[in-house]
Amino acid sequence: MSIEDRLQQLNIELPSASDPAAKYANYVYLNGLLFVSGKGPSGNPRGKLGLDYMTEQGYEFARLAGIEVLAVLKSALGSLDKVKRAVKIQGFVNATADFEEHHKVLNGYSDLLLEVFGEKGIHARSVLGAVSVRDNLPIIVDSIFEVEMDIDADGVKV
Repeated sequence: MSIEDRLQQLNIELPSASDPAAKYANYVYLNGLLFVSGKGPSGNPRGKLGLDYMTEQGYEFARLAGIEVLAVLKSALGSLDKVKRAVKIQGFVNATADFEEHHKVLNGYSDLLLEVFGEKGIHARSVLGAVSVRDNLPIIVDSIFEVEMDIDADGVKV
């Protein structure tokens, strides 16, 4: 089953890849790895875990941020079937000092990768609590994937 078929089965519709929020690239490809810049959840929710949102809401925000990452992957690769495996994800949870469930929040993104990619979605990860993040988003995730990318002799995507 293709990843596109899997997304349809999961009722996941990918948005267009969002533009970077400043002067940086959405992704960088190097030696078979695609480094995806930090993405937040669609809809631009604002606030902190432990104050404005509970863990369950954070889980959904992490899942939505993961869908944003999938949109960037599709934009970069043309097809999510070119993802060989998820390598590493890192989550920055905008949380109060006493919030202790960062790992449960990031599970929203980890679970999404496993649902979409199966065994290829198993990854290493880190999650950190942050005093503040860009635009007061509840979570930002960045990711590294091993991929098949079509590039020319000069290293330019074709």
